[in-house]
Amino acid sequence: MQANLINGSAGSMPSKAVMPMFNGRPDPAFAEALKKVSPQAQAKAKATATDFEAMFLNSMFSQMTSGIKGEGPFGDTPGTGVWRSMLTEQYSKSFAKAGGVGISKDVYHTLIMQQAGRAS
Repeated sequence: MQANLINGSAGSMPSKAVMPMFNGRPDPAFAEALKKVSPQAQAKAKATATDFEAMFLNSMFSQMTSGIKGEGPFGDTPGTGVWRSMLTEQYSKSFAKAGGVGISKDVYHTLIMQQAGRAS
């Protein structure tokens, strides 16, 4: 019954439009671009940006572990290099999915702005 008093009908309160932020500031151009790009294209751009960041992180992690010799439970066998490459790949995907280092946000912003420019 209380919901009827707040907004005149049953249900939740009306939601406010949220301005997208870019680098900590409201970005009205990006908000307009999002209106021009379909939700499917936005999801695809988001996935592409995350994959790009995962590839970057994989390259970085591979360089970080390239000098490590086969210490630990696997010793210095030929399989250690294969195992380590698969491990760094999974680390990079996990890091990117959890938010990464911020590259995917910039890539996503750029992809959306480019797609909106083509749609105009």
